[in-house]
Amino acid sequence: MTTLMTPATVSTVPGLTAPPPTPLSETKTLTVAKAINEGLRQAMLDDPKVVLLGEDIGALGGVFRVTTDLLAQFGARRVIDTPLAESAIIGTAVGLAYRGYRPVCEIQFDGFIFPGFDQIVSQVAKFHYRTQGAVRMPITIRVPFGGGIGAAEHHSESPEAYFTHTSGLRVIAVSNAQDAYSLIRQAIASDDPVLYFEPKRRYHVKGEVAPELGASMERAVIVSPGTDVTLLSYGALVSTARDAALAAADEGISIEVIDLRSLSPVDYAAVEASVRKTGRLVVTHEAAASGGLGGEIIATITERCFSYLESAPVRVTGFDVPYPPAKLESHHLPDLDRILDGVDRVMGRR
Repeated sequence: MTTLMTPATVSTVPGLTAPPPTPLSETKTLTVAKAINEGLRQAMLDDPKVVLLGEDIGALGGVFRVTTDLLAQFGARRVIDTPLAESAIIGTAVGLAYRGYRPVCEIQFDGFIFPGFDQIVSQVAKFHYRTQGAVRMPITIRVPFGGGIGAAEHHSESPEAYFTHTSGLRVIAVSNAQDAYSLIRQAIASDDPVLYFEPKRRYHVKGEVAPELGASMERAVIVSPGTDVTLLSYGALVSTARDAALAAADEGISIEVIDLRSLSPVDYAAVEASVRKTGRLVVTHEAAASGGLGGEIIATITERCFSYLESAPVRVTGFDVPYPPAKLESHHLPDLDRILDGVDRVMGRR
């Protein structure tokens, strides 16, 4: 006979070594990593059935220290160090979700997600549909993704398109501290499974974080208004896109920068509204162009906004190669010059 583990609350766990956790009650300046940490803490305070699973997330606090202090504050029954086996991590989360828990899995590096790929696309994504709505999978899978930290392949991947292709999954990517806090809480509270992509090269970038949740995780956000070109991005490249908008303004080009935030479903209403205003679209992401999310977005916007387009949309992406050695990654990742070149192309200046 299986005995269910009763969810432990802070007051029922003996031997906790850190001060009792407290919610974020006022606006603070936090790094992206700390903002995720605060969001996890708040979610665990809100619901005793939220449990964390992952490799070295306990005493070490995760390889990027995102889960620092959570073991000491909530105990080993809610912050669970797992074996080095991503399939087992996701499979365990499926069982926990089936029995009413809200598991949050950490995948240590983006390229490590593939041993758990079958569990994600065959079980996590399909259980709700397969059971005709009787079983939900409120699982959040945290994935540090992208390059820019001097790591090699398997540690600097951009695998988001594999999951946006899979019906039954929500996929989001954050670019700043406020969204890091707000969207992790929204993801955990969702009854749908969520892939939550964290740009690892932005972990130490600071920003103001308010306790309010703000815009829904399904909504794209205009981070820089403009009239001549729509520049769409997500994750780490949103910051580069904003820099491109500032640089282009010096040449009299007004760029509207949109942070997509939700990669599946895409907030096409926001993108359409912008493209109908500007008549031009550039999409940039770190993942390769072939089969990437940029191609799907451009195809959809071309179908819906064809008569509004002044020129063919442009993709600015990583190259169709395995992730290069650290000394070459600056050539692989879209940068300011490559994005501005894309803007020149849609403006007919190339």
